[in-house]
Amino acid sequence: QAQLVESGGGLVQDGESLRLSCASAVRVVSTYAVGWFRQAPGKEREFVAGIDGGARRSYADSAKGRFTISRDIAKNTVYLQMNNLKSEDTGVYYCATRRSVLASTNYTNYDYWGQGTQVTVSS
Repeated sequence: QAQLVESGGGLVQDGESLRLSCASAVRVVSTYAVGWFRQAPGKEREFVAGIDGGARRSYADSAKGRFTISRDIAKNTVYLQMNNLKSEDTGVYYCATRRSVLASTNYTNYDYWGQGTQVTVSS
């Protein structure tokens, strides 16, 4: 069973950057899709970025040009580099994996989740 642990969240100001990490205790990132999602208070969990087993990347429109998802197979870790952060990026960020090589933008298609890390962007 995949165990995912996120880290790297924090409080930043508009325009600043953060790098989130999603570490897995087992070897998942080289085979299965991993997605990053976020949830703001009172809102539904939404897709941010995904990387599939073949390292193909996908992004939400709001993330394109600012966020980059990557992976380090040797470390069993997926990263989300977030640049030029905005107040609307505030939320709890979760990474998740699914028993498929293909990433999905639908959070209900993911089987294992981390505990989340808070990102707060102040304007």
